[in-house]
Amino acid sequence: MKIRLNGDETHTQALDLLALVKARNLDPSSLVIEHNHTLVRQTSWAETRLKEGDTIELLSFVGGG
Repeated sequence: MKIRLNGDETHTQALDLLALVKARNLDPSSLVIEHNHTLVRQTSWAETRLKEGDTIELLSFVGGG
């Protein structure tokens, strides 16, 4: 399916947010996800189904000074 990920159109076979994170080999502990302009709690990633045309923002936080 086609989604918009961090501003770019891309194709994915992931069916939910957690699968999308795993498919991209990202560390879930440092991510925040915005799904169609709504923040989604990490505990809900596996329940949040992706649909054609969804807009996803994966935001990661990096510590340091």
